[in-house]
Formats: sequence, C-alpha cells, structure tokens
Amino acid sequence: MSIEVEKSNIQVVNSPAGVEGPGFFATSVDKVVGMARKNSIWPLPFATSCCGIEFMATMAAHYDMGRFGAERLSFSPRQADLLMVMGTIAKKMAPILRQVYMQMAEPRWVLSMGACASSGGIFDTYSVLQGIDRVIPVDVYVPGCPPRPEQVLDGILKIQELIQNESIRRRDTPQYKALLAEYGIE
Repeated sequence: MSIEVEKSNIQVVNSPAGVEGPGFFATSVDKVVGMARKNSIWPLPFATSCCGIEFMATMAAHYDMGRFGAERLSFSPRQADLLMVMGTIAKKMAPILRQVYMQMAEPRWVLSMGACASSGGIFDTYSVLQGIDRVIPVDVYVPGCPPRPEQVLDGILKIQELIQNESIRRRDTPQYKALLAEYGIE
C-alpha cells in the first residue's frame, strides 16, 4: 500500500535575517530580544466603557488574542508592558492613568483604543480628556467607535512590529528622554 503525499497549503516561515550554516545560526542581540519581546506581550487593559466589551470579544475564542503572544493579561502595572486604554477617560481619571503608566517597568508601550481614548470621541465636554496623548505618550491608535476585534488585532500586530524593530538602546537615546520630558516623566 503506497501513501501519496499531497502538496499542502502550509507556508513555512522564513528564518530571520542572519548568518546560517550547518549547525549554527548567528544574528544580532537586538533582533533576538525584539523577537522575544514581540511574542510575549503582557497587556494591562484599562477599560472604562464600550471599547472594553470589544476587547473582551477580542480575547474570546473566536478571535483569540492569545495566538499573538498576548494571552496573559496583567492587572498589575508592575507586571505589564503594554497599556491598552479603552473608552472614555474623564479628566479626573487622567492622574490615575498617568500613575498606572509610571508604575509600568521599561520598556512599556501604549495602545489607545477607540475614538474616546484617542480624541475624546463624541464627548467634547469640560469633563472628558480629549485624548490620552495629553497625559502619556501613545504608540498605536486603533480608530473606531467602538473598534471591531479585527481592528484591535491589527493594533496588536502594529505594536508587535514596533517592538520587534525597536533597538534595545532606543530607551536611552536623547530623543526618547526628550519625549518623556515633554510629558513631565523622568
């Protein structure tokens, strides 16, 4: 009895850029650390309204954010490296949001999810913060009111791309320190 092997549609991922040979593979430390960080994000959800419900759908089985290495949610800022701000942020909450950001260890990234977190949304009032980028630096914006789970996953992929391509030394550069100084963060 013979077994025929059919061509499958499985695509093999190419190895990262480096020097290959029989029995060894060499690359730079930046690329190895970037790949490890990219695939082990620990998000901290800061959800205040309807965008939080969309985030729950993104974490559920149908969309499964865990397949991108972000399954372990952290509800302690000291154990998280990705702050996901979702929903309306009142001006009274801005100092708390900033404190949560400050408690996170470096390296840390921020994803602003939805119209309210990104620009205040439809709430152009005295009590609503018109974008979290007024109190903390934001790396990726996910548009929508509320954004679909596919958009949230796209935002996670953008964060992963940013993390993978970031130099280990970027956080020590004068440009990064100047950015934090603009926000009054040391």
